[in-house]
Amino acid sequence: MTRRDPLRDIEELFERMDRELEKLGTGLDAPSDSSVAVDVIEDDEAVTVLADLPGFDGDEISVELRDETLTVGATPSGEGGEGDIDVDADADADDVRYHRRERRRGAASRRVPIPVAVEPDAASAEYDAGVLTVTLPKRSAADEDGHRIDVN
Repeated sequence: MTRRDPLRDIEELFERMDRELEKLGTGLDAPSDSSVAVDVIEDDEAVTVLADLPGFDGDEISVELRDETLTVGATPSGEGGEGDIDVDADADADDVRYHRRERRRGAASRRVPIPVAVEPDAASAEYDAGVLTVTLPKRSAADEDGHRIDVN
């Protein structure tokens, strides 16, 4: 009688799940909550968030900071929806067959918690070559002591 190894069974299950997810266009190593890959970098003066948004125009991107969470979103403009492509004018859509289609053209978003207090009024964002860079200056020590509110 052969004894079963439960750890090997679990490993085979994970491998099978990974293969199935790859067929759907996502893997276990993909960000679990979104289609936007981000890096969050902190130095002495600011928190910088880099977000990959290839294929979008700057006016299709929105950035919002609320309740210590940065929300980055991008929605393609135009008539096409998710997965739509422009086919060459000489070719009919019926003439095109995909053997593999991983590049998507749809809305993308990501919510990123910010690890420290930042100054929202001094925030800036730049978009270049498919990468959005959001710079969030840290709140100064003087601001952390509180803000005086005058009473009339």
